[in-house]
Amino acid sequence: MPVLPGAEPYRRQGGEVGVLLCHGFTGSPQSLRPWAEHHAAHGLTVSLPLLPGHGTRWEDMQLTGWQDWYAEVDRELRVLTESCSRVFVAGLSMGGALALRLAARHGDRVAGVIVVNPANKVHGLSAYALPVARHLVRTTRGIASDIAKDGATELGYDRVPLHAAHSLRVFLRRLDGELPQVTQPLLLLRSARDHVVPAADAARVLSRVSSTDVTESVLEHSYHVATLDLDADRIFEESLAFVGRLAPGVGKEGTAAVG
Repeated sequence: MPVLPGAEPYRRQGGEVGVLLCHGFTGSPQSLRPWAEHHAAHGLTVSLPLLPGHGTRWEDMQLTGWQDWYAEVDRELRVLTESCSRVFVAGLSMGGALALRLAARHGDRVAGVIVVNPANKVHGLSAYALPVARHLVRTTRGIASDIAKDGATELGYDRVPLHAAHSLRVFLRRLDGELPQVTQPLLLLRSARDHVVPAADAARVLSRVSSTDVTESVLEHSYHVATLDLDADRIFEESLAFVGRLAPGVGKEGTAAVG
């Protein structure tokens, strides 16, 4: 199936410091594109892949699972480490969970982690019914575009495929057990009002990781898709400053990357 306009992956070759950005469940690179472009404009090498089953139609996502989504970002991380001396991983929602797993499994190959409203659990009584319900009902209502900013829209599916939702639940439960393996510096940004991922998920992540260099930042004016919302510029600036602190010299020139 053709990729929806705006949902294309984004890659820019810059300097020796790279950032891998991971988008969320049923979303697309569109939700992180401004963030990626901001970092690329400051000379970083940036990779923002399109996860399998995303960015086309929800029926395609029904045929994929967490192993496919993780394999894609894992490959991108390996490519980045071939050309970059330091690589940071970042993500929104499920993308934050994927970034955390990359950090847990790749150790020193990941220099730091930046997550925005990271998912840790599929909530509600319906989550426990997913193993059976997914065989009876194909989809439920979508979760895209939880944004406070007027006129801002997320390019995501209007339906959630239940097979994929079940796989997400399995993945998040697995990741929860791996979080103590995350030791890298961590910047966690969370929205004060999020209608998709509750604050308990961020609290759980912070309580489980083994990182000693941890910064939590509360976004007062945004909902779940904060990277397209009223606090977007703050996310871009704080994440660039985080990378610059750990990789001195990054972002000092403000020179656009070529690629």
